[in-house]
Amino acid sequence: MRAIAADVAIIGGGLGSVAAALALLHRGRRVVMTEEYAWLGGQLTSQAVPPDEHIWVEQFGITARYRTLRDNIRRYYRDHYPLSQAARAERELNPGRGRVSRLCHEPRVALAVIEALLAPYRSSGRLTVVQPAVPVSADVVDGVVRTVTVKDLQTGADIVITAEFVLDGTETGDLLPLTGTEYVVGAEARSDTGEPSAAEVADPANVQSIAWCFTFDHVAGDHTIERPADYDQWRSFELPFWGAPMLSFVAPNPRTLVPEQRTMIVNPDQDNSGDPRFDAGDQDLWQFRRIAARQTFADGLYDSDIVLANWPQLDYVGGSIIDTGDRSRHLAAAKAQSRAYAYWLQTEAPRPDGGRGWPGLRLRGDLVGTPDGFAQAPYIRESRRIKALTTIREQDISIKARGYDGPARFDGSVGVGMYRIDLHPSTGGDNYIDVECAPFEIPLGSLVPVRVQNLLPAAKNIGTTHITNGAYRLHPVEWNVGESAGELAAFCLDRGLSPRQVATDAELVDSFQRRLVEAGVELHWPEVVGY
Repeated sequence: MRAIAADVAIIGGGLGSVAAALALLHRGRRVVMTEEYAWLGGQLTSQAVPPDEHIWVEQFGITARYRTLRDNIRRYYRDHYPLSQAARAERELNPGRGRVSRLCHEPRVALAVIEALLAPYRSSGRLTVVQPAVPVSADVVDGVVRTVTVKDLQTGADIVITAEFVLDGTETGDLLPLTGTEYVVGAEARSDTGEPSAAEVADPANVQSIAWCFTFDHVAGDHTIERPADYDQWRSFELPFWGAPMLSFVAPNPRTLVPEQRTMIVNPDQDNSGDPRFDAGDQDLWQFRRIAARQTFADGLYDSDIVLANWPQLDYVGGSIIDTGDRSRHLAAAKAQSRAYAYWLQTEAPRPDGGRGWPGLRLRGDLVGTPDGFAQAPYIRESRRIKALTTIREQDISIKARGYDGPARFDGSVGVGMYRIDLHPSTGGDNYIDVECAPFEIPLGSLVPVRVQNLLPAAKNIGTTHITNGAYRLHPVEWNVGESAGELAAFCLDRGLSPRQVATDAELVDSFQRRLVEAGVELHWPEVVGY
């Protein structure tokens, strides 16, 4: 049995974990980080999803380190890719020209940037990364996590990690049950939270759908995959509110809930990039999450655009993967649903010319680090959530519930974020829940468990509800949560304090906030017109 000791253990290597590690390492702390998959970076890399960001991201509303991540992704393209003259002149380069983000890019590029940011600390021995590994147990005494044991997935050996602070950066809050940390999962009842959009009855098994994403392009030849054995099952599957079988281009409009016909124009000659403030661009499935556009690069370099499929038809609602003995079955079914959709696109999808299917669609596993073209990991939207000193509720951030659209402020802010409350169809049978949201802050109390003293959340497992998780779950907010959790652990270590002591003392909160500001964390939204 191997043993590792560090100042801080970060279990899970997602986007928040990377941010937490950088914050701690910059403060001179020794860190051990574990990760289940081959790539660090979570939803940005192993899950293959380009960043979902607010519309002001190029000006404000993110941390300095997150801006460095974005700048370095653009720099990587400028340094290593033969860009077109027009693309090279673009200050806000968007390699994929996708509509979901101002920065749609290949997951492997994000991985290269993340590894470069961590490289000096790995080389110096201040950062130890254990992968692939998953947590299997923990030793906790009087609310203090003393050790966490992880299993090496290659050798089967156990590794015991000792640290003064432990951060849970897993995608589903896996450390919470192992450490006895109080948590909530699934949908709360309206009587518990007072939220207008909450369910009438609590349901721990009702979580947002997961999606198993894949990448593809379109080139000459027949690249049709083998017909899935369960294809007929998925071909006939239809949700009551969907308006068509899942293997279609039809999906409900998240705001109106009216089923709408969408399009997929393969390798369009014209670039239809626009302003997402006025057109979300999500009606064409090719351009919405395109991660490489031919027009971005030198003439003739790319035979096709490259697209990341993270579409409504991939949302798996067959069951939750949290706190269930059926986790493996549901993961397999989610991937099967996506495989069936890929085959449908290649063989039966209606084309604008009246034909059926695009056999030239080619899955690109080389871009996501897999042999089959599907991401290494499923895209996970919802986690276990700590019972925290502060729980963020819909009425705190919803424009309708608050009655105005100015920024939503909290005592002890440790960062900012902005996204609609965006819940995808759920395992409990819910349709989309889409609520217009004010720019919001991340309260320090949402990072502090009610009892456990030295564990902090560093991902989507902060003190939100099922409803508000829909706004706090996206890339820049997860990064900010992780970065602030790392800074909080370092602050506590420097002063011999617990997170609860910091969060409940006004002078300590003020000192900690000053430290965050010095590190480039924005605590409040600027006073501007137009929110």
